[in-house]
Amino acid sequence: MADRWDEPMRHDPADPVRGDRGRDSIGRRYDLDDAPAPRRDDRYAGRFDAFVDDGHGDEDAPQHGTPPRRPRAIGRWILRGLAAAIILLVIAIGWLAVTAPLSKSLQPPTPPSITLTADDGTPIARRGAIIDRPVDAAKLPPHVTEAFMAIEDRRFRSHWGIDPRGILRAFVHNVGSGGVREGGSTITQQLAKNAFLDSDRTAARKLREVMIAFWLEAWLSKDEILSRYLSNVYFGDNVYGLRAASKHYFGREPEKMNIGQAAMLAGLVKAPSRLAPTSNLAGARKREMLVVAAMADAGFLTKAEAAAVQPQRVLASRPTQLPSGTYFADWVLPDARDQAGEVKTEATVKTTLDRRLQRTAERVVRQAGLRQAQVALVAMRRDGRVVAMVGGRDYAKSPFNRATQARRQPGSTFKLFVYLAAMRAGMTPDTMADDTPVEIAGWKPKNDDGRYLGPIPLRRAFARSSNVVAARLTQEVGVRNVIKAARDLGISTPIPNEATIGLGTAEVSLLELTAAYAAVANGHYPVRPRGLEEVQANKSWYQSLTGGTTKMPDDIREKMLDLLSSSLRGTGREAVLTMDAYGKTGTSQQSRDAWFIGFAGDLVVGVWVGNDDSTPNPGLHGGGIPAQLWRQFMISALGIAPVQAPVVVEENAIDPEAVGPEDAIEDQMGDAIPEEGTIDGFGLQMKMGRDGSISISPGRDREPPQGPPPGARDPRDRRGGGEGEDGGLE
Repeated sequence: MADRWDEPMRHDPADPVRGDRGRDSIGRRYDLDDAPAPRRDDRYAGRFDAFVDDGHGDEDAPQHGTPPRRPRAIGRWILRGLAAAIILLVIAIGWLAVTAPLSKSLQPPTPPSITLTADDGTPIARRGAIIDRPVDAAKLPPHVTEAFMAIEDRRFRSHWGIDPRGILRAFVHNVGSGGVREGGSTITQQLAKNAFLDSDRTAARKLREVMIAFWLEAWLSKDEILSRYLSNVYFGDNVYGLRAASKHYFGREPEKMNIGQAAMLAGLVKAPSRLAPTSNLAGARKREMLVVAAMADAGFLTKAEAAAVQPQRVLASRPTQLPSGTYFADWVLPDARDQAGEVKTEATVKTTLDRRLQRTAERVVRQAGLRQAQVALVAMRRDGRVVAMVGGRDYAKSPFNRATQARRQPGSTFKLFVYLAAMRAGMTPDTMADDTPVEIAGWKPKNDDGRYLGPIPLRRAFARSSNVVAARLTQEVGVRNVIKAARDLGISTPIPNEATIGLGTAEVSLLELTAAYAAVANGHYPVRPRGLEEVQANKSWYQSLTGGTTKMPDDIREKMLDLLSSSLRGTGREAVLTMDAYGKTGTSQQSRDAWFIGFAGDLVVGVWVGNDDSTPNPGLHGGGIPAQLWRQFMISALGIAPVQAPVVVEENAIDPEAVGPEDAIEDQMGDAIPEEGTIDGFGLQMKMGRDGSISISPGRDREPPQGPPPGARDPRDRRGGGEGEDGGLE
């Protein structure tokens, strides 16, 4: 049987799917249009449509199974878009209410401005911007506000936050000039940018600026917006706000400025750093005249009034302000910023400085007659609170702080740690030591005066600052134990692991070394020098666990006090007071550095004298000028009477740091010292009593010390490699 698909096509009237033409039962063809309508089963309608669609139908004809588009669907999407826009607007308003409160527009976005005060609350220094009270635009003379509107935003009173005409004008000018030379921001936009936004130039920031401008216009009056703008705009010279600027440049309140002064300040806004009249008066005056012309063009001034405006003058000298730089302020500022946290406008931080003691320190240094030598002085309480600091003879000439930044060899003041290690090892001030020449691994230390006394107690060795005894002790107790003693008392600078450290060859700062002596005075170590009151809340848990102190055993402390008091009967006799005092002298090689560090009452004071270029100062020693400065400061600071009676000193306690072997007194006098009597000479008056004691007082032929003798090079002399322009060491 042939395939059924090969048979002639026949048409079934009930089945018209065979084509658009069919055959009847006898083979006649006919059109389907003439055939009766076929019956369809709706259950197969979808299948039928899919079967007959060959993909070549009319594209414009609606396809079976696709619903026709309705106008109501488009309207529904429009409503959804509007609803989304309203929701976004509400969110934006809420966001602005939280992140851009109106009160913030009154806070000038100045750099961190910190005012430092003394311990009594008196301001002593300021770092950062100069600001003042806000202004009220409604109370300012009309020409003051009109000057700013004329040059910055002429249609300020009429627009709603942005000025389309100003934006178009700026666009045309910028296109014509080939760059961004003119801005179209209104005063409201500038306030929004200054008070709430950063200075980047992205489209997102500009959009936020416009939104905040609308926000400000909706909630503030024009005078309120102008008041906030004028109160925080920058005027150069680190001055923010109209009131601070009018006082800074003209010495008057903004309510009393004339037209020319207002115009000059309005002109500074464009480029305040470049046009500040204190550094560019010609440029500021030129800009002033441009603002005056703009005021006349805007109708704020008549031609006659504009022509009458004269170029303005500024203050010949700055108004009296707090000093912007002192040694103490430079040192304490980093800690002050940390304590203040994130400073947006202005903060006041109380320091530990005592103004009376600071004035005393400055006076003592000024009257020292140091010639070319430099000086540093630090005074602190026993717990480390720094109450006075002098980092050099003249801050204006050299801001380099020799009390905190300089590292110098401490000489015999470092013996504090040698003897502390010895006391920890079980020795006492009465322990006998061998004051004779010694050699340690090829190193042969010598006493500065060339004299050796043989067996002497440690108390006497400390008083006369014997180098050979210190070297023997360092070898006996161990270098590591000496280093540990220094570390325990707060010395953080590198210390070489060698025996020479006992004579002070490791470099330290005056501040740290003074704090080490404060640890002995305080009885707890280490003492951390600080310029601010401690705030426990600011300490981290790690600092709380590791930042504690250790109590020095009472017997060790008593032994150290015994040694330190004996020094004032020996090399430190120039520092003797009419009350209990303790200290130690120090002199580095060739008299490059001279130190005296000691304490009395509640004050611990360190003094250093030397040249910035480390050149020798013949005749300079710790028992001379540094000890005298220390004594003068203490007498005034503690309010005590000066010493009148001769100082009774240890036998043979002539300062070995003050003389060399060729100057030794026994070599000069030989056997001429009688059993009882008085001898004058060499600037000293020596008196021997019947009991064999010796008292020494200034001789009649002794001249008061006048500082390092001629020959020490001036640190400012470039040929001598002196002090650099920044106050540092070359």
